[in-house]
Amino acid sequence: MATETVSSCTGSNLLQPISEIINLPLDQVNFVVCQLFALLTAFWFRLYLHPKKTSPVVRHVVATLLGFYLALFCFGWYALHFLVQSGLTYSIMIFAGLEHMHKYCFVMALGYLSFCQITRVYVFDYGMYSADFTGPMMVITQKITSLAFEIHDGLFRKEEQLSPSQKILAVRRMPSLLEYLSYNCNFMGILAGPTCSYNDYIAFIEGNAYQPKHLESNGKENGKYKQSDPSPKKDVIYKLSSCAVSLLVYLSVFRICPVERNIEDHFIATTPFYSQVLYLYLSMLATRPKYYFVWTLADAINNAAGFGFNGYNKDGTPRWDLISNLRILDIEFATSFKMFLDNWNIQTALWLKRVCYERCPYNPTAATFLLSAMWHGVYPGYYLTFFTGILMTLAARAIRHNVRQYFLGSATHKLIYDVITWAATQIAICYTVVPFVLLAVGPSLKFYRSWYFCIHLTCLLIVFALPVKPRHLRQKEQPSSLQQPSAQTEAAVRNSHSATDNNCNQKRKAT
Repeated sequence: MATETVSSCTGSNLLQPISEIINLPLDQVNFVVCQLFALLTAFWFRLYLHPKKTSPVVRHVVATLLGFYLALFCFGWYALHFLVQSGLTYSIMIFAGLEHMHKYCFVMALGYLSFCQITRVYVFDYGMYSADFTGPMMVITQKITSLAFEIHDGLFRKEEQLSPSQKILAVRRMPSLLEYLSYNCNFMGILAGPTCSYNDYIAFIEGNAYQPKHLESNGKENGKYKQSDPSPKKDVIYKLSSCAVSLLVYLSVFRICPVERNIEDHFIATTPFYSQVLYLYLSMLATRPKYYFVWTLADAINNAAGFGFNGYNKDGTPRWDLISNLRILDIEFATSFKMFLDNWNIQTALWLKRVCYERCPYNPTAATFLLSAMWHGVYPGYYLTFFTGILMTLAARAIRHNVRQYFLGSATHKLIYDVITWAATQIAICYTVVPFVLLAVGPSLKFYRSWYFCIHLTCLLIVFALPVKPRHLRQKEQPSSLQQPSAQTEAAVRNSHSATDNNCNQKRKAT
């Protein structure tokens, strides 16, 4: 009886019969139904509340109210935490000085998220309710902290102190409360994100998102704006098709290859090591379609509302990948640890880069992994995963800097290098994220012991045997022409966020 009472307070039980029929948890059914409702609402929002027909205030109000409705449906009164977190940080933005406002907001938002994660896991009985309200809070935390840094850059720091990407993202005026709540809690991203820049969101609401000029087939601008808004229909259909395939694969394969089998005593004792390696890859491969489904559906919802336009390709077709969160093929065929991370949860990676990696003066790689672990939650498995990830990143960087050049002499050697690095990357990723799935320390260490910590030890040997010069020393050795962007590069940066992020990614690859 107590379980039913608490569950009824955390979300709607209207879909309980459907949950029992398809044998899926109620919170997952509520989530999918709400996202499908958001998808239909997004089409209506784009067609009937178009910026040419409706004022930005109306669009803000409708997007915010619909967002709160979906949050209440899924999480009940726990959704009030979204308001509390947003209200506290907005008060800091208004009343704290611009010099330190971004730091206070960062500590408050991340601290409040951590408080909710700790109480959810360690104070309340985890089995008493299934709705995890901290998931949306993770995205809201990203938005709050991103906006705080963008306001600090736009209203306090001098122009010459900003990097090209920071100049584009800088917010030049303090948002109103309505704009702030709409940005944090709109119906398109309240349940699954993804994170986006404040300037991009405001441009979408105000109808300025389609201003980039049309590109001719030769890649040059023709000097004319498109006469009508680009349609997201094809991209939405394609992404929904990807969602359907991902969901089908997940439901059919995940139960056949559970990750927990990797730590079963009988499996460890009777299975040859090469078969354990193969099963590890298959079991972790089976978990990824769940994320493909969630993130691709969220991207499709934003596109259906008209958000996510990122200019035109050289052939004149519109691009709808401004806030895309993953590139599935690049993930599955990644040939380096960094390539995998750059294409997995893209908007979170950009958030980590913008608020931590680019701003941390000491050991930004370790600081970024630590922040990522804290943001994900309080389960020990998260910290095991991200500390292991630091080792993997350092080892992969050492191999790339010391070994890769010997395989670039011919196409055959390059192919061999790519095949080897693909296999090594996939196994390294699976090995690294097992604790992320198992969550607890005991099962995670049991898995690593069954592998004799072999990849940990290999990475340590690589790091010590193949040292890489610190980033600041390598930058000093670079020619001045590489350190100072040309006028062409700066112009390209002004035209698109993707150009900026690619610029920064290239800079990170050098590390």
